[in-house]
Amino acid sequence: MIEIKNLHKGFNGVEVLKGISTTFYPGKTSLIIGQSGSGKTVFLKSLIGLHIPESGTISFDGKINTQFNEEEKRQWRQEIGMVFQGSALFDSLTVEENVMFPLKMFTKQPYSEMIERVNFVLKRVNLKDANKKFPTELSGGMQKRVAIARAIVMNPKYLFCDEPNSGLDPQTAIVIDNLIQEITKEYKITTVINTHDMNSVMEIGDKIVFLKNGKKAWEGTNNEIFKTDNEAVVNFVYSSNLFKKVREAYLNEK
Repeated sequence: MIEIKNLHKGFNGVEVLKGISTTFYPGKTSLIIGQSGSGKTVFLKSLIGLHIPESGTISFDGKINTQFNEEEKRQWRQEIGMVFQGSALFDSLTVEENVMFPLKMFTKQPYSEMIERVNFVLKRVNLKDANKKFPTELSGGMQKRVAIARAIVMNPKYLFCDEPNSGLDPQTAIVIDNLIQEITKEYKITTVINTHDMNSVMEIGDKIVFLKNGKKAWEGTNNEIFKTDNEAVVNFVYSSNLFKKVREAYLNEK
């Protein structure tokens, strides 16, 4: 579980995050949404320790991350998986080597154990025979699945995804959404996703946090977002005619 209390963060005297409080739970896919400049990226970077807040706390299973000693920091880093917007694979390394990278960095496992784990996670993301391929030989969706495999190879407690569907066609984006949700539930991971993809919000949003001007303007589930009367959320989420019609149909059924 990740618990955020009254988080404030700014740069050069300009406050970006203005007292955000929320909680993300294991086995749930939690999505952060909002317009550009709303604070989503700063919020995500604060969660993974790239930004240190001016005030407020971020607790991981009851332990405040800014109070970790060196050993606790090392352990915490090993418990985090990250899927970057552009996949961030090493072009000079094979799929197998990319996925094995965190194991080589953080563990002293023998090669036989590492390759067994690599094969396990590649099979889990449906890339069973891709070990010796290089990233340039893969489609965008396959690259994203390699990135997910690398993110979960250390069996993380927390998974962070930054725009995981960026650059993907709608059908492939659905595959990635479903994969992230399945892995989250299967391994009871606390998953936080930064996204602009409203299909993701509607399909896998166990919890949705809507940011506006650095504040939490709304939070709820993908079912609750259909019936909210929060004007900022309605204007943001239902800006397209398609989602307007979906919402209207949902409300009419009720």
